[in-house]
Amino acid sequence: MKSHNLLFFLVELSFLSLLLIFSGTIHAQEADGGYLPFAEKMPEPVGGIEAIYKKVIYPEDAKRTRLEGKVYVQVFVDESGSVSDVKVLKDIGMGCGNAVINAVKHVKYKPGQNKGVPVKVKLALAINFQLK
Repeated sequence: MKSHNLLFFLVELSFLSLLLIFSGTIHAQEADGGYLPFAEKMPEPVGGIEAIYKKVIYPEDAKRTRLEGKVYVQVFVDESGSVSDVKVLKDIGMGCGNAVINAVKHVKYKPGQNKGVPVKVKLALAINFQLK
């Protein structure tokens, strides 16, 4: 009898945990305009990450001071593969964050998909600034 009660408790606890996780995901979507934090197939830049790097213009001030590092951004890709917004999560300064925003916005993406249906997805990217 005790093992039956323990099993029931564990099943109920698992159900509540899933409910809380699912509830948090829904609220996160609402806060981000319906953008999912992940999808079965995540968005990809057409031409790969290289397409973004080709569009990044290393700011002159950053070059002059030999500034290097990574800029982290969150990209909001809609169902058509267009970028609706870009938020800088971590910047190294001297215009590098803006250079990444401009580059990311000028690249077309393959949209994210769930069960073969295009969906709005947010994804994080890290763009490395390194002088040669």
